[in-house]
Amino acid sequence: MTKHDRQNSEEQPDNEALLAEYIAPAPRVSVQAFCETAETAAAVQSAAKDRRLAKARLTAKMGGMAAAIETYHSQPTPNVIILESQAGNDILALLDDLSGVCDPGTRVVVIGSDEDDVPYRELVRRGVNDYVVGPVETLDVVRSICSLFSASESVVTGRIIAVVGAKGGVGASTVAHNVAWMIARDLALDSVVIDLDLAFGTASLDYNQDPLQGIANAVFQPDRPDTALVERLLAKCTDHLSLLAAPATLDRVYDFGAEAFDAIFDTLRMTTPCIVLDIPHQWSAWTKRALVGADDILIVAEPDLPNLRNAKNMLNVLKSSRPNDRPPLYCLNQIGMPKRPEIEVGEFAKAIESRPIAAIPFDSKMFGTASNNGQMIAEISASHRTTLLFQQIARQLTGRGEAKQPRGSFLSPIFRKLLRGKTRPARSGAARKAS
Repeated sequence: MTKHDRQNSEEQPDNEALLAEYIAPAPRVSVQAFCETAETAAAVQSAAKDRRLAKARLTAKMGGMAAAIETYHSQPTPNVIILESQAGNDILALLDDLSGVCDPGTRVVVIGSDEDDVPYRELVRRGVNDYVVGPVETLDVVRSICSLFSASESVVTGRIIAVVGAKGGVGASTVAHNVAWMIARDLALDSVVIDLDLAFGTASLDYNQDPLQGIANAVFQPDRPDTALVERLLAKCTDHLSLLAAPATLDRVYDFGAEAFDAIFDTLRMTTPCIVLDIPHQWSAWTKRALVGADDILIVAEPDLPNLRNAKNMLNVLKSSRPNDRPPLYCLNQIGMPKRPEIEVGEFAKAIESRPIAAIPFDSKMFGTASNNGQMIAEISASHRTTLLFQQIARQLTGRGEAKQPRGSFLSPIFRKLLRGKTRPARSGAARKAS
């Protein structure tokens, strides 16, 4: 991407920019970069730490195209070669020399400069798969490598959305299931919900399903799960929504290594545009890996001090682990529970240093009815304020734009005043502690 392209992308609306900037993860490939400047070498080394290249082996060496030619006289070429060429170099002549030592099937990315005057057609004739105008940044390197595979393999590359609670019992699963249902119904995206709480998962109850098989059949089998196996394990909920259910039994202990679910996620990415992970509230190697590896993260919290502390800690850790991604999002749930002191939304946002994408009001009758009937909120009341909030969350998480903020009832201003008057002392103290 050139500087001009980057500038144009920054001028797009947020939702269009989010779709345009989506980068699918790269498969297990080896990548070697031959740089001529320290800045490019630093960008490559930073890209090697990006979550989308977690499976790739990316190394950087100095010397540019001349060093690459010398290296591959005696060594086999990797899956991808990145070559930096400074102004004044005869790129075409060097590529001709490289072709004599390059193995068939190796993909080549050239980083040039604004002063290059080489027809792109000539670069393609010499086997160049991508040409990038320098200086490059970390995300340019990540995008160039990942696009070589997501575009060339002509397969669906699914987007993973991870939903997790800042504390147990905050309704994260309910939010995840309703948002996934909205993505499938309103956006017509083929979606899969994976219930990762194997011992106590509620997705099958919420969707009124009773599947005989699910996620446990895939994660505990000795062989790597393929597409055919995963398809057999899915329970069909709607035309566009399927479920990979948890067994929700206690006949075994569910201890997993960090990479236990990687193969399942990779398999689903190849066939499903949207995958929603319902992640239990626990902090282990595999839950952290699932969160860091997701394309987007939603943290669900209630408006109290423990949730504020936990949400802040989770946001800080995930931001630092994903420096090249959109920051994790969060929403507040069960706002306005009677007789419960709460931290006001504005105070919560001030302590977190970002606004929630939604504040879902407490409605025990609505959510209780949905839970007992195995229904989604939208199935009970399509025009309910909470239904519109779930629709808004679904659009933001998928980059399809923001829905209009739902209007409250005519009693909303009075309710907010009463709530503010009851809870101001507890809010201010809690916010000061969390800060």
